[in-house]
Amino acid sequence: MTMDLHAFGAFLLQRRSALQPEDVGLPRGARRRTEGLRREEVGLLAHLSADYYARLERGTGPQPSEQMIAAIAQGLHLSVDERDHLFRLAGHRPPVRGGAVDHVSPGMLRILDRLHDTPAEVVTELGETLFQTPLGRALTGDTTRFSGPQRSLGYRWFADPSTRDRYAPEDHPFLSRLWASGLRHVIGLRGPASRAAGLAEALLRCSPEFREVWAANEVGLRPREHKRLVHPELGRLELACQTLVDPDTAHHLLVYTAAPGSASAERLRLLEVVGTGPTA
Repeated sequence: MTMDLHAFGAFLLQRRSALQPEDVGLPRGARRRTEGLRREEVGLLAHLSADYYARLERGTGPQPSEQMIAAIAQGLHLSVDERDHLFRLAGHRPPVRGGAVDHVSPGMLRILDRLHDTPAEVVTELGETLFQTPLGRALTGDTTRFSGPQRSLGYRWFADPSTRDRYAPEDHPFLSRLWASGLRHVIGLRGPASRAAGLAEALLRCSPEFREVWAANEVGLRPREHKRLVHPELGRLELACQTLVDPDTAHHLLVYTAAPGSASAERLRLLEVVGTGPTA
């Protein structure tokens, strides 16, 4: 497939002009003259330089990689259809759609952008964190930084003991069973050749505990509404976790709140202070 430089740049310009800063969780600022987002703002959202993005929009840049297109599509809050169109204009085949998709829907992102004062995150059906609010990172650490099987919280739960430090010790046995049950459910949905099946095979090789809970063949366990988390500076927090599911992508938006007037509510407020520190 050949890249259509002119059409690719024109599509980027049209989508950038259609977005306002508040649509993507950015401050508008004073004396704003630009219609839509600035190129610098798209670069910030997509984690690339404004100069590189400007060259793409002018049709003078090199063919972007698939990873770069995915980042631009997410930064511009494109729908899945728009993302696929951008891939084709760039001369690449669009990603296969299904349960393993990493592209977060614009609607889900708009909700997340408005939760700036609340711990929240978007995760896949395998427990891979795609986005976190600033307070979400302060609460659980930056869980978007992992790669490979380590992206999955369920995999890290069994393969990396330090993962459990953020969870109340008395909940560890149930959470082990929960992750095994959830992984078995996803394998049933996606099949024996899926990434979920690959995670199970890897854990069966490396974790005696996973082998034990997997042998119980449990299915249908559900997360408890209230979670007990342990922050390295603030201590224990008892939080309600509300979940919004996108049925098209199997993504879950998790929002953490505390009962008004509780000690955990006060500790959540303190997250805004400690969130700027090294533990975040």
